[in-house]
Amino acid sequence: MPEWTNLMPPSLQTVVRRMNLRPLAGTTRPGVLDAAVRWVAVSELADPTPYLEGGELLLTTGMRMEGDLTGDLRGYVARLVRRGVAGLGFGVGVSHEEVPAALVEAAESAGLPLLEVPRETPFIAVGKAVSELLAAEQYEEISRAFAAQGRLTRAALRPEGMHAVIDRLAREVGGWAALLEETGEVRHATRGANTGAVAAELSRRLGRSADSAAPGGSPQAGSGGRMPSSLALSAPGEHIVVQPLGGGARPRGFFAVGAPHAFTPVTHTVVNAAGSLLTLAMEQGRAQLAAERRLRTAVLELLLEGEGERARTVLGAVGGRVPEAPLVVLAAGAEALDAFETRGFAALLGSVAVALVAEGAAEEVALSAEASVGVSQPVVPSAEAPVGRGRPGDDTATGLRTGLDQAERALEVARTRSGARPGRGAAGPGRGGVEPAGGGAGRVVRFGELAGQGLFALLDPVAAQAFSAAVLAPLTTYGSRADLVESLRAYLDSNGHWDAAAQRLGVHRHTLRYRMRRAAELLGRDLDDPGTRAELWLALEAARRAATPASPPGSSR
Repeated sequence: MPEWTNLMPPSLQTVVRRMNLRPLAGTTRPGVLDAAVRWVAVSELADPTPYLEGGELLLTTGMRMEGDLTGDLRGYVARLVRRGVAGLGFGVGVSHEEVPAALVEAAESAGLPLLEVPRETPFIAVGKAVSELLAAEQYEEISRAFAAQGRLTRAALRPEGMHAVIDRLAREVGGWAALLEETGEVRHATRGANTGAVAAELSRRLGRSADSAAPGGSPQAGSGGRMPSSLALSAPGEHIVVQPLGGGARPRGFFAVGAPHAFTPVTHTVVNAAGSLLTLAMEQGRAQLAAERRLRTAVLELLLEGEGERARTVLGAVGGRVPEAPLVVLAAGAEALDAFETRGFAALLGSVAVALVAEGAAEEVALSAEASVGVSQPVVPSAEAPVGRGRPGDDTATGLRTGLDQAERALEVARTRSGARPGRGAAGPGRGGVEPAGGGAGRVVRFGELAGQGLFALLDPVAAQAFSAAVLAPLTTYGSRADLVESLRAYLDSNGHWDAAAQRLGVHRHTLRYRMRRAAELLGRDLDDPGTRAELWLALEAARRAATPASPPGSSR
């Protein structure tokens, strides 16, 4: 397992051995020669500390120390110690034949490693050696990073896909890793993953709250913040990096990685590589799912057109099948497609999700779809999905078309009962003018339930209103006798009895007879014909319903 924190600059001991430097003072304490040498600096200044960062091996020939050979050099040494230099190298044979005793005494007293640099060892050689050691260390770290990226790539090619990448990433950083849905719900995590801290921070950043959590414990998106390109969290003994997955302004998920040590720049490179692989796998999965859905839609259209054999051949080639008859057609909003797909054959027709399921499983599938919405939809209020269920039928084109028509009519009633209204859905109308639901409590409505609610429960309201407008147009456009429509309604409601209808209108029966003769002339129809009476009653009732505000769900109307 790569341990990125073990990769560090060469130690002072390594430099001493490589350049044959002789320790003179300040090297007896345990571990003092293990100090990291981050660079080599050369200075003859009496106080070089303003130009140092700490961790350097400082080299000097003592040119400025000539007047202080027997003096007090403790101030010089103390300044170097406070600055945090790794050690002091004194070059002999240039200004001084040997290291000044006062400097040796001050270094020993302060615990500053003092090294003698032989005359034959140029300062530039020491600098080049340290530079080479640093470059070799960086090369080793980068090589390990490339190797880690290769292991992550091979993990991405495994059947487990994204889960395998997460598991591999945790081993590469010597910590844990987790994959989260866009809602913050944990999709996969390794042992010891601190997903609670990640979810809490995501909720804060995205303007969510625990009280608005979706079913399953995942927070719902609010109107709050925006997720940055990456997020770093630190706590005692733990460092966490969180990155969003997917392009665009809205993340399609997140992954988090944590370790007990701080991440180096190269570790961040490995984490970024894992993010790229996870995003690629996610996009490939979405593209594959979209292709599969288009294929199932084409298969369903073939079934509805009577091309059952071709449809089953195409579906069988990709490992799918249509349930055996008797089967039930279910219809719901597009948001229920995911739930339908986990239970059997499902496809999207327009903005309506359609499922073909065996009769025995229809109830379970319908209820699972009804309860599915809100789990993975963080930008809409949690809601149950209205579902329409057709009667059991055969798998012929006629049977499927009938079942689909029944399911869509039942879906429309389910949406009305759930409080959904036309125009609230984002996807637009579906087949037959059906609108997607936008909220409210859902329920499963069976087509068989509609028979007890009257003829109009079985009719498309839009089509019924269009029929009404066309049939009654001769009367409604006859400006001088606006009472013809009400007179016709009273006549039909009284089943053609003149006295009862006239009494209802408060007019003489001869007046009513005159009006009905005029209505028959305008309509060009025989009002004594039962079929004509039925059509006229249907038109009048549709007009009345269009003019009357919708009854609230659960009312008796």
